[in-house]
Amino acid sequence: MSARYVVGIDLGTTNSVVAYAPVDGSDAIRVLPIPQLVAPGTTESAQQLPSFLYLPPAGESKSGEAIVGAYARQRASEVPDRVVASAKSWLSYGGADRDAVLLPWGAGDDVPKLTPVAASAKYLTHLAAAWNAAFPKHLLAAQDVLLTVPASFDPAARERTVQAAEDAGLPTVTLLEEPQAALYAWLDTQGDTWRRRIRVGDLILVCDVGGGTTDFSLIAVSEHEGDLVLERVAVGDHILLGGDNMDLALARLLQQRLEEGGQRLKHGGRA
Repeated sequence: MSARYVVGIDLGTTNSVVAYAPVDGSDAIRVLPIPQLVAPGTTESAQQLPSFLYLPPAGESKSGEAIVGAYARQRASEVPDRVVASAKSWLSYGGADRDAVLLPWGAGDDVPKLTPVAASAKYLTHLAAAWNAAFPKHLLAAQDVLLTVPASFDPAARERTVQAAEDAGLPTVTLLEEPQAALYAWLDTQGDTWRRRIRVGDLILVCDVGGGTTDFSLIAVSEHEGDLVLERVAVGDHILLGGDNMDLALARLLQQRLEEGGQRLKHGGRA
């Protein structure tokens, strides 16, 4: 059976989103509501799935399964040793064994750990379940699925992203570089006017400051048989500089200033 939808999955460092449109172009692009636990016993839908994974201790969860989404993000500030965050950054970090069972980072021996691939697969499994519940006759594995990655991801990080998708029951995905996806989104908002705003020989710099990385792509405007053509000609080095890193830098600056004033941060962030 041929695919009915083109589905785009933005597997983000801090949030993940699913958008879709019919293959035949008969409807507009829509964003999938994603059910997720927001408090014990309470499930709500949101357009974003926070990319956090909570590993509850024995007895806390009836199912004993890891919890993905908003409630996991909340628990990150309460029991950080039991929450996986920024798994995407670990997928791309060559300074560590990316296949090691190391997340949550720094957790004790009583906490079950996962590889970055396994954590990413948990997020994708949750997204796939949300899709399949909404479209039971058109399962996600049978659709045209695009999965975004930073342009600066090395081959190993790309391979591990594909592996995470396979582990989540998505055997065939197409990787799409995030700056190119951003450019396509800009083109869509411009309609045909973009052809009047750029000309042959122009270079377009796309800057993507994300949760875990800052990504640069250079797009050249050329011509082929009278039509404008956009071609990605360069990408920046992989820079582990994003929202997470900025948050940490601000937290450390605050800690330094508090300690200079004679205060000290205790566990949980309270002075």
